[in-house]
Amino acid sequence: MRIAIISVSDKGQKLALSLKEKLDNDSTIIKVDLYHKNVKKYFPILFYEYDAIIAIMASGILIRSIAPLIESKVSDPAILNIDDNANFVISTLSGHLGGANKLTQKVAGLLDATPVITTSTDVNNRLGIDVIAKDLYLSIDNPKEILFFNKAILDGKEISFTLNPNKNFEYLFEYLNEVTLEIDVSIHYSKDVCEDEINVQFDSHKLILKERKIVVGIGCRRGKECIKIYKGLIKSITDLKIHKSRINMLASAEIKKDEQGILDLSDKLDIPVNFVDLDRLKLFESNDVQKSEFVKSKFGIYGVCEPSALIMAGFDSKLIYKKTSYDGVTIAVAVEK
Repeated sequence: MRIAIISVSDKGQKLALSLKEKLDNDSTIIKVDLYHKNVKKYFPILFYEYDAIIAIMASGILIRSIAPLIESKVSDPAILNIDDNANFVISTLSGHLGGANKLTQKVAGLLDATPVITTSTDVNNRLGIDVIAKDLYLSIDNPKEILFFNKAILDGKEISFTLNPNKNFEYLFEYLNEVTLEIDVSIHYSKDVCEDEINVQFDSHKLILKERKIVVGIGCRRGKECIKIYKGLIKSITDLKIHKSRINMLASAEIKKDEQGILDLSDKLDIPVNFVDLDRLKLFESNDVQKSEFVKSKFGIYGVCEPSALIMAGFDSKLIYKKTSYDGVTIAVAVEK
């Protein structure tokens, strides 16, 4: 998640700096940028450039600033509102698909503040269909139907999921078993359903949840054993709260194509691995990629795991886990747009 923190007072600015230092240590936070004052100038830019905006200011200032920019729950960024004394962290916009509710809980924990969340499904301990889509990195084909499904869930109605029997949906079953919010789901199988889709139905209403490609980028020292790479991968996806069956692909640079540890990992997980040409890596540009001068001096590229993951996830994909080192192994995770 790319986050902008904007403040208007001196006290708020100090809070913003302290919060940035805490968030920078989180591998699921790709970058945090600070802005101060000039809200009329900054908000129209931040609204389209970041996944989340944390506004340390009075709620009136925030609401007047974002009101002309709001478009859709599918595309609007997560917006959080914090008072100067960090008493409350308020999920203000895009609580589910934008991730504001979960970010509110995270930030409130870091600041020892009170989280404020008002979405109906959350306050009634129900699991929204859009929360499932967000948590499992699934796209929704018809977002206008979300409200109908969430109302049915609030009323305690049974929602049916239809899956392809040839696909491993262990990630879905584990998620539904472990989530603490309530939802009544029946599972059905049909070969008519695409393998990367979940058909959701209630009465005559239907949604299709489709997997967005998740790619784990891997870099490692020469000769790293499979078990060491596996441990790094598991730590990363545990931080992301996704099951290994949700991974669609592994990726690395072509200089690693003979790395037995990576090849063994692909076999162990039964997940394909793709090795990206050096020329593609040299040409690849992203403001989110961490640049290593050491890797550049050795191989002519600035990095392995992050750019490999982004390239294989496809155009306009984004990092959801920045390059993190585990005893000679580096892991990054990217998701399809």
